[in-house]
Amino acid sequence: MSDTRRTLLDALAAGPVSGPDLADRLGVSRAAVWKHVEALRDEGFGVESAGDGYVVTDVPEYGGPAIEYGLDADYDVEFHETLDSSNDRARDLAAEGASDVVVVARQQTASRGRKNREWSAPDGGVWLSLLVRPDEPPAYAPLYTLAMAVAVCDAAREAGVDAKIKWPNDVIVSEASGGSPAHAGDRSTDADAPADRGYRKLCGILTEMEGEADRVSWLVIGPGVNVNLDPAELPEGATSVAAEAGPVERRVFVQRVLERFDELRGDLGAVLPAWRERADTLGRRVRVHTASGVIEGDTVDIEHPGTLVVSTDAGEKRVHAGDCEHLRPADDGR
Repeated sequence: MSDTRRTLLDALAAGPVSGPDLADRLGVSRAAVWKHVEALRDEGFGVESAGDGYVVTDVPEYGGPAIEYGLDADYDVEFHETLDSSNDRARDLAAEGASDVVVVARQQTASRGRKNREWSAPDGGVWLSLLVRPDEPPAYAPLYTLAMAVAVCDAAREAGVDAKIKWPNDVIVSEASGGSPAHAGDRSTDADAPADRGYRKLCGILTEMEGEADRVSWLVIGPGVNVNLDPAELPEGATSVAAEAGPVERRVFVQRVLERFDELRGDLGAVLPAWRERADTLGRRVRVHTASGVIEGDTVDIEHPGTLVVSTDAGEKRVHAGDCEHLRPADDGR
């Protein structure tokens, strides 16, 4: 957002503020202040002029200015009613030299997950992509994906959902947690995944990167979260925040995700401990499909920068990437 818009929203979020005070803060005339306030009203804000100044009485449920209002993290928000893919738009912005921008779409028409799997992204969900330029080597990139998984998990928990994380970056609701019946499946449409797998998927995250051998040029981290969606309209195996705990304000949900991610981004050493505390995968028996074959065993730990340690009959194996399947006792032949 522009510096003027940021200053205006920050001032209004802090409480009543007079027209002259706003003019001084924005460095504009009183008439210009009025035009800025009118622009907010046109975007759905309720702004009243009381005896002690302008007061915000209503905030739109969603939209760019709504997310920016009261956001305690320094990100520009680019909001679209409809996009093919927020990740694609964020990649375009990266090519233009942008940084610290979050692209949010009310709905997406050509969404994709890992391995270019298609998934549904209708209005009611949270579909966003965050563009950052960390001063880190490419090996650290997985930490940012794990940080986003923690951020989404925490936002869902704040909304009342008993959310957990499935390695490496799916936010889920375990059947052991109770909640709504499984409608099954995976928003990224894993056609070969079993319907009865012990969890319901709430969020998937697609991360893309460009960089050199010793540094990241940019990262685009794209969580897709089923927020105010009816599970009956989702692919089999998915759930939503609304189904588990009731509808929420999406603007507030996005703010919590961005603010929590920003905290972890500033303290990468806190990412793995936070991820472990929220993990549903650790201590489970798993089957991980990797590029070099299938690894099956009991999960032991996660190591920097996101490597899963699995105890197998042949000893400990370290898995850097793969599709992880949680096994029930009947699944592993025991």
